[in-house]
Amino acid sequence: MAAIHTIRKKVIGQEYEFTIPHFFEEMANDNLVFADIEKAVLNGKIQRKLTKDPRGTRYEIVGKALDEREVAVICRIKSTGKLLFITTYAL
Repeated sequence: MAAIHTIRKKVIGQEYEFTIPHFFEEMANDNLVFADIEKAVLNGKIQRKLTKDPRGTRYEIVGKALDEREVAVICRIKSTGKLLFITTYAL
């Protein structure tokens, strides 16, 4: 299964965790809510695949927030199978 489909399935199934407090601080810095993140992931595309991290491949997904701003979400699938939201930012 393609990575974007796996990531979307985990979002829909609420199989995710966050880097706390970093993820929420970055969301707040750009006036984003989690619904913006969900929309960006469910409708966006993988822009970059970051493979040099020993903890696993990270994905930069770019999509539209509820207000149509472009948003980037960095995430990784953990060894536990859960999706880890690492950071996010408005572009």
